[in-house]
Amino acid sequence: MSDMSAREPGEVFGPRMTLFADMLSVGLATALVCLPVVTIPAAVSTACAVLRGAGEGQAATAGRYFAALRRRLRAGDLTAGAVALAGALLFLADLALAGAGLPGAPVFAVVAAGLGAAALVVGLRACARPESLTDWSAAVREAARDAVRDLGGSALVLLAVATAALCAWMLVPLAFLVPGPLALALTAVHVRQGTEIE
Repeated sequence: MSDMSAREPGEVFGPRMTLFADMLSVGLATALVCLPVVTIPAAVSTACAVLRGAGEGQAATAGRYFAALRRRLRAGDLTAGAVALAGALLFLADLALAGAGLPGAPVFAVVAAGLGAAALVVGLRACARPESLTDWSAAVREAARDAVRDLGGSALVLLAVATAALCAWMLVPLAFLVPGPLALALTAVHVRQGTEIE
């Protein structure tokens, strides 16, 4: 704890503020990489990896983020993005059908919302797993297990998403900074689960 409060000579704010600034720069870089939409899983996964590295003494900078992204971007990442996009479009179509006044629409909307929330949690927890850097299917399998074994962590992921969405809704320019805190929250949930298992 003393390491986190110690300041280097000439340092104004201390290491915690430096990590906060680095997280925001990684978040801004992530937001830019997310713009093509199919790159969202790779972008968030890379942000989580860079922020996880900060806990191991590595720099969490936008430069390191882009270097890690260049090394890992592959066809599997774009496939994961296409699958996520297709799932999101299917979810929105289901909600539109439920809103059209079909019989049983309220029950269908609740079931669809529950399935959508579960898929979102598994997808985001997969991005936080180290396996996502090389094997998305393994990351998704492990994330699904994590989501069931660690219900508290899954609730924290949903809370982080709700907070990020609320911040972006209240002040639209914050949408470009939101990926950093969201990736930090996902990484913290993953690290928290690992320490609880140990």
